[in-house]
Amino acid sequence: MRITIEYEASWRNSFLDPATSNNEALPKEGRKFIGSMTKLKNAENYISRHVTVDTVMGILNRLVGDQRKLYQARSSNNYYFRYVESKIKFEDKPEYINSEIVFIRNISGSTDQNSYTGMVNNHDPIFTSDYSREFWSILAMDFQELCLFITNGSKFNKTIELNPLVIIDRLEEIHKMKSVLNESHVFTAHKVLSESFEKFKGLNNKGEVLPISLYCSSLYLQLDRLGGAYNMDTAKTKSGGLSGVSNNGFTKKDFMNRYTTGDKKKIWGNPYMRENFVKGEGRSRQLLTKASGKLVINIDIDREQAKKLQSDIEYAGVSSFYLGKKGLAYISDMRI
Repeated sequence: MRITIEYEASWRNSFLDPATSNNEALPKEGRKFIGSMTKLKNAENYISRHVTVDTVMGILNRLVGDQRKLYQARSSNNYYFRYVESKIKFEDKPEYINSEIVFIRNISGSTDQNSYTGMVNNHDPIFTSDYSREFWSILAMDFQELCLFITNGSKFNKTIELNPLVIIDRLEEIHKMKSVLNESHVFTAHKVLSESFEKFKGLNNKGEVLPISLYCSSLYLQLDRLGGAYNMDTAKTKSGGLSGVSNNGFTKKDFMNRYTTGDKKKIWGNPYMRENFVKGEGRSRQLLTKASGKLVINIDIDREQAKKLQSDIEYAGVSSFYLGKKGLAYISDMRI
């Protein structure tokens, strides 16, 4: 028996955590969404999909009117294809493959990494206390001055406006600074911070020093040093750190969350797109893949069984269906 299915715009990517599967019971918290812009920075989360035997069996079950999940149908006593599944072969023949940008919904409640909501509060004690000006002066130093501050505690008459927006802008400016060679006074500064903070890394894949890591860890260094002269409790979070700032960098949404009246800004979707930059080749984009074509299913069963399957498909009356994920598919030919 041969069943030919024509399909249009079948999605060929997955947005869910591959550690879980539709071939097993759904976890209590559901399958994790890995199609957000943040998750897609990891190449492993851009997942391509093709037609598999599970895809074919899901379609055949749908065609005979069984709407259970495939693993539920297979584990039941009345599984329609129990003795037929091993006799099924298929051939996927995509005729057109397109790449498109689509906006996908994300209902997991992720928050925007670079946004905030509510009024900005610049009256937090970390900006108005007797230690504030000296504490934040770290961000006003240039890189050479910062290294001297780290290695021998040098002080510089530098100030920065005590406003969370000004401070986060300065952090973003520092984040764009190029990495520097790990040598001379930079090497010494990096060594001091490595010995002071267990979580500090401060190096990229080439072994070069990242300025943003040195600035952020220097804030923690200043926190400790000023602790001998001031009560620094109001600068710390409940866990003893700095809000939104780690030893290696910062997160804008976490930093601003403490100094605004609103909650973190939720996002409910994003374009499905992964950007990649390869030195010497340039920037590339990976988008959603859609395929259109034919799926031919051959079932090696005798004539009477084929007639029974054909009539059951016709009685179920499924006129159109998804192929894999989304798209539109229908039976164009069925021969015994």
